[in-house]
Amino acid sequence: MSALFPKNVGTIDRVARFALGIGLLSMAFTGPKAMWGYLGFIPLLTATLNSCPLYTLLGFSTCKVRQSS
Repeated sequence: MSALFPKNVGTIDRVARFALGIGLLSMAFTGPKAMWGYLGFIPLLTATLNSCPLYTLLGFSTCKVRQSS
């Protein structure tokens, strides 16, 4: 499973994705009730899995690299 979803989302990035996801979803249920608010599921899912498919394609990571001793 780790080959399919490699961990590439760091802590700060994860918190920001979670907050963005909750914010977008709240717009789907309150306020303007815009349908595009359901896009908030995407950052919530990537924050939960600690993996971003776009980061994987670009070879990018916000995780700290562990030093082997």
